[in-house]
Amino acid sequence: MRVLKEPLLHFFLIGAAIFVWFHIVAPESESVEDLEKITLDENDVALLSARFEAQWKRPPSDAELKALVDASIREEVLVREARQLGLDHGDPLIRTRLSQKMDYLTEAIATSIVPNDEDLEVFLQENAERYATPVMVAFNQVFLGEEPGEAEIEKALASLRAKQDISDLGGSTLLPASMPLSATRVVESVFGGGFSKSITEVETGQWTGPIRSGYGIHLVEVVAVEPSRTPPLAEIHNTVLRDWRRAMSEDLAQAQYQSLAEKYEIVAPDLSGSAK
Repeated sequence: MRVLKEPLLHFFLIGAAIFVWFHIVAPESESVEDLEKITLDENDVALLSARFEAQWKRPPSDAELKALVDASIREEVLVREARQLGLDHGDPLIRTRLSQKMDYLTEAIATSIVPNDEDLEVFLQENAERYATPVMVAFNQVFLGEEPGEAEIEKALASLRAKQDISDLGGSTLLPASMPLSATRVVESVFGGGFSKSITEVETGQWTGPIRSGYGIHLVEVVAVEPSRTPPLAEIHNTVLRDWRRAMSEDLAQAQYQSLAEKYEIVAPDLSGSAK
């Protein structure tokens, strides 16, 4: 069945299994004996050592390892006492941190899934605009000033089309006389808004104008236009995979939340009509 191949179903099943496992191994409540006993086993010590080595790029000395164990025990004592005093209740920092841990668990599930290329291709096509390359354009231009007369424009245009000497054409400007193949947003940043749209709509290889930029009037010869395209999956596989996992992680988080929320009776004021 197709539904069994849906990536979100895979996410949900794996997520449900992990959450159930955590529920099984985590005690619902601690007994008095548990509260009075703090145990660090060899695995806990190995984890402390590994964290130290990951940070400092070397294993801890015996003294450093003992200090790590002592600090871990001290933290556990203070945490338990704080919980008995109810200091964890109503603390927004603690609540936010616990909520983030649940989200991190969901993200870990997402990174463990390897989709097939068919799933990624579907995602690419559904979000083609996100991956589309920009329109590129290369051109030459002559700046005629802010408000040249019609006769001046026609004379300059005729000279350019006749390939005559144009060294005396145009006004003084720091604008480039030519632009290599560039994204339209780059052209806009140089010549001002609307200029790139105007030149991508004219015939290539032919001087044309007048075309207005943010500085004045130009005559333009478009050398090449490269239209926008959606690259094939092979060219942007890693980018699509990253975005696919992010999207699936968000879907899984919402599905997992809805599943967990069904266990609770949620009472809250109806604010649907409060907005004016």
